[in-house]
Order: sequence, then C-alpha cells, then structure tokens
Amino acid sequence: MTERFSVEWLALREPFDHAARSAVLARRLAAMLPRRPRLADLGAGTGSLFRFLAPIIGRGQDWLLIDADEGLLDEAFGRTAAWARRRGFAATAERDELLLSTPHGLWRMRVVARDIASYDEDEVDAVVTSALLDLVSAAWLARLCDGLRVPFLACLNADGRDTWRPRHRHDALVRSAFRRDMRGHKGFGPALGVTASRFLAARGAIASAPSDWRIPRGALAMQRALIDATADAARGVYPARADAIAEWQEARLRQALYGRLAITIGHRDILALPPEG
Repeated sequence: MTERFSVEWLALREPFDHAARSAVLARRLAAMLPRRPRLADLGAGTGSLFRFLAPIIGRGQDWLLIDADEGLLDEAFGRTAAWARRRGFAATAERDELLLSTPHGLWRMRVVARDIASYDEDEVDAVVTSALLDLVSAAWLARLCDGLRVPFLACLNADGRDTWRPRHRHDALVRSAFRRDMRGHKGFGPALGVTASRFLAARGAIASAPSDWRIPRGALAMQRALIDATADAARGVYPARADAIAEWQEARLRQALYGRLAITIGHRDILALPPEG
C-alpha cells in the first residue's frame, strides 16, 4: 500500500471520526458476534477503530490490527494503553500484543505489519475497517467481498456529499479536482473514491448509515488541515488553475481563522453480510 498517513493527522481526525461513525451499525455488528469475538481491522493505523468499537462490543474480545506502516502500529500500542488507563483499565504490553483488563473481560490487541493489498481472510468472526474503501480499487474490493465468510463493517467511506459554508465561486472547480485526485492510484489500482459505498452496496445484503464529519466553526486545526490538503490535491489535478485554487485556499483560511467557516464531509458506514450458503 503506497498511501501513508501521519500520526499527527490521525490524532487530529480521531475525535471527528468517533463522533461520525454509526453506533447503530456498530451495535448491530456486536449483536451478531459470538461470546468472545475475533476481529481483523484492515488498515488499522493507530487503533482508532478499536477504541471506538471495543467498548460497544463490551465483552472479552481479540483483535488483529493489520497495517503496512509499523510506525503507526507502534503508536497504536501507546495510544490505546493510555486510553485504557484513563478509563481505569490495566494495560500490559507483551511483544506484539496489548492486553487490557476491563470490567467487561480481557481485551487482546495484536498487531501485524502487513500490506493489506494482499489480505486473505484470517480465522476471525468479523472484518472491520475505517476510511479505507475509497482508497482501494474495484478489483481489490470485489476480491475481498467474494472471499468473506463473516460480517464486514466498513466505516467512514467518503461519498461526495461535501458542503463548505459560506459558498465560494471556485467550489465546483476544487470539488471536481479533489474527486479526480481520489480516483488516482493509492496502492491498490485505480481507487474507487466516492463511488466505494455504491460499489459495496451492489455486492450483497447490507445496512448503511450516514457518518458525516461535521467540522464546526472554531475547529481551526482540523479546518486548516482539510483546506490545505484539498487545495494541494486540486493543484495536482489542475495545475493550470493554480491561481483560482490559491484564491479559494486563501479565502477558506481567512474564514476559518475568523470563525466563519463550517464544513461537512459526507461519509457512509456500511455493514455487509456474507453471502448465504
């Protein structure tokens, strides 16, 4: 997988991710799982999805966190141990495992540094992921779905329902450029981008729910990160329109600084079930 994310970016977005993910679908998945479930988290990063979903499952559980970036997986241990201790849980690290002793049972988190582009289903009761499917190709996602024999929860799939308020005259240009950038090669072949949710919906029985990022006025650090990343992507797609994109970026940064900007980034969470029989 060639797409890489910084620890700082993942930490910045985590509270917005947690607020956006569908607790309804998470609880529905939890109800399907056995008494002590085993879960594989693809593209796990620093373990944000574990910290969201483990308390909802709310009983003894075993997790396998898979990511190509060993640095992010190392960070997952530290962040998750600190998160657990703030909640009064004992946390013990042993080699590639983190053990959390909770009032609800033992939670075991194991990490594996592996390129998920070649993922094959492990002996697990569910596969989960977050902010991944818009980066993968149709062929990769089809192979994953065809091989699944367990429920699959895919959170935070960008779906293109983005709004920036107030409006700007170059919004359409920047939106078009950003969507084209999303469809580029992210290490799995041409990425699905905002079509990932529709592609997955067409492949079997699913439930879905909106999981939009809502970035309010005053969330300056997150707004600046989104503005800069969007503008950088747009310049890469339309270098001849660099002046228009710079105008958009400068205007958005001023609005963010003065507390006048509100952003919604549309996502969907999807719970897919394995084919019957």
